[in-house]
Amino acid sequence: MMYTKEYTVKDEHIDVQGIMDGLYYPFYMEYCRHHFIDEVLGFNLEEEAHKGINMVLSEYKINFLRSLKKGDRISVTCELYRDKDGLPRLHFKQSIILNKKVVTKAVFTGTCIPATGGRPYIPESLQTLIENAPVLE
Repeated sequence: MMYTKEYTVKDEHIDVQGIMDGLYYPFYMEYCRHHFIDEVLGFNLEEEAHKGINMVLSEYKINFLRSLKKGDRISVTCELYRDKDGLPRLHFKQSIILNKKVVTKAVFTGTCIPATGGRPYIPESLQTLIENAPVLE
């Protein structure tokens, strides 16, 4: 399931070259991903943290294809994938789109861990959603 949110590039994210600093692209993806996790997966990060379950990133790969400028209206997408090896990992394939062209694409990989420490796992509340997700190749 493809999830999309709209954003406007903030003035304070623009560098001296008049383009968005590379640091901020993952932030817009994070905003979208957190909404996806809450609204689609039904996993509220704050509530789950209070229960002792932390969803954390373990890695990400990002490709910058074009630059964004001040005031650009962008769409950020997020889609869930399961791990091809069956490991307790969540993969989120994401893109930033401007004028129907992909500007940036990335895959963010995460898992859940007990707040007290321990091995990565996928909570029962997410198991069915993960099982029905496509496999990330």
